[in-house]
Amino acid sequence: MNVTVHQRPGVYSAYDASSVVSGSGAGKQVGLVAVNAKAAANEVKIVTSYDGAVNAFGQGTMAELVRLALKNGAGAVAAVPIAGGEGYADGFAALEGLEDITAVICDSTDGDVQKAMKQSVETASANRRERIAVAAGGAGETVDQLIARAKALNHERVVLVAPGGVNQNGEAADGLGVAAAVAGAIAGESDPAVPLGGAVLTGLYGLSGRYSDGEMDRLILGGVTPVESLAGTIGVVRGVTTRTTTGEAADATWRDLTTIRIVDDVIPTLRRALRTKFQRAKNTAQSRGAIRAQVVLELENKKAREIITGYENVTVTADSQDPARCLVDFSFTVAHGLNQIWLTAHITV
Repeated sequence: MNVTVHQRPGVYSAYDASSVVSGSGAGKQVGLVAVNAKAAANEVKIVTSYDGAVNAFGQGTMAELVRLALKNGAGAVAAVPIAGGEGYADGFAALEGLEDITAVICDSTDGDVQKAMKQSVETASANRRERIAVAAGGAGETVDQLIARAKALNHERVVLVAPGGVNQNGEAADGLGVAAAVAGAIAGESDPAVPLGGAVLTGLYGLSGRYSDGEMDRLILGGVTPVESLAGTIGVVRGVTTRTTTGEAADATWRDLTTIRIVDDVIPTLRRALRTKFQRAKNTAQSRGAIRAQVVLELENKKAREIITGYENVTVTADSQDPARCLVDFSFTVAHGLNQIWLTAHITV
């Protein structure tokens, strides 16, 4: 880009155009752990463009996963290169301490690696850094194999996507690219109550398979998030988590992805509000009344935005075991996404 040099005082400009993929700015971060030989291992790099990913990691799988996450809504990717297959645990650990990560992906379809990713997400979320793991199935996996993979993960913070994708040559591949695109879509959605189903995924070269309605039903009930291509557009059919059982009993409580995403929106919002306003407060009746009022205010805001449909039983009491602690108790009902519309026509002839 060149600017013609003149001697006359003034303001001069030039411009160029580029098709480089960059973060949306509004979306949140996706965390990525991948094997890479170019960059220093276990050093977190915040990447906001595909060019930046290529410069940092070279052409290859890692840069491609960054591209797909950014293209589908992520504002940035916190990428951790690792030296080899033994480094995934360290890579996931490096992400655990980071704030503002919404989804985590990796470059492996190995079951043990995905379980390590699940454990990392669970640990980070327990430490008030809530996030979702998005895992991919292997190339050519059957419906039964995918359901078995989901059952092995079985967690409300883990999403398993299928089918696999295709590479630039049109050859069938695993689902890593699809997982990166879905993670980007999750990170780019500002309203946690909006269902993932129907989200359009861009930047993919295609899908390696197509499911019948019966197979789709089995996948969704089995904890797998299916993706399909219709009229040249690739999109998510329905966003579900891998949590299908509690113990040995079937449990649909956490099936829809919106449920855990709403929880991850409401609880941190309340934490931030109370931490900001009551950092040096006294544990008196007056302070506890103010805390209750703040909780009600935040819940009313979530209700007005249709993230929750209602709340009740907001109480704030002093802890009888610790005079420096107060207990805030409340319940709320999550808003459910609209997945189906049934029409019944009564026809008079």
